[in-house]
Amino acid sequence: MLKEVLVVEGKMDVVAINKAVEADCIVTGGFGLNTRTINDIRCAYKKRGIIIMTDPDAAGERIRRWLTRRFPAAKHAFIPQKEATAHNDIGVEQASAGSIRKALAKIHAPKYNFNKEFSAADLLRNRLSGGMNASNRRAIVGAELGIGYANAKIFLQRLNTYGVTRAEFEQSVHDLPEEKEMGEEQK
Repeated sequence: MLKEVLVVEGKMDVVAINKAVEADCIVTGGFGLNTRTINDIRCAYKKRGIIIMTDPDAAGERIRRWLTRRFPAAKHAFIPQKEATAHNDIGVEQASAGSIRKALAKIHAPKYNFNKEFSAADLLRNRLSGGMNASNRRAIVGAELGIGYANAKIFLQRLNTYGVTRAEFEQSVHDLPEEKEMGEEQK
C-alpha cells in the first residue's frame, strides 16, 4: 500500500493502478475539478502526501501544472507516452501494470531550493533542444530519468527541480540510440 494518495484523471485510471499496486486514489474527473475534489486532494496532501500521475498528453500536463501550483510539495510520477498508448488512446488507463510500477519507482518531488545544475547549453550540447530529433531524444531521456516528456523549457526546469544528478543525466544521454535508429523508430 502506498503511503501517498495518487491523484489521477479518470475512474479507469484507478482500475489500471489497482492492477499494478495497492493505493488510494483521487479522481479529478479531468480539468473540471469541483470544490469537493479539491478539498479531498488538500486533505490527502496535508495528511499523507499526494503523487500526481496524470495522462502523458497536453490535457494531463495542464492538470499537473494546475495541481502543482496549489500543492507545491506534491510528488510526481510520469508514464512515458509510448507506454501509455493503446487503441489510439493515450492515458494512464492504457498503461500496463509494469509501466505503472516503473513510473512509481521513479517518483520525483520538486526541491524548494532550485538547483541550477543544468542549463540550456546542456540541452543544446546533448541535442535535446534545437534539432530535428530533439523532441524524440527528450522523450527517451525523460522516460529514463522518470521526469516525463516536456518541451525544452519545462524539461530543463524538471532537471533542475526534481533532483536529477549530473551522473544520471549523462548516463541517460549516453544510452540514447543512434540518430539513424531514432529515425527508424519514428517510421
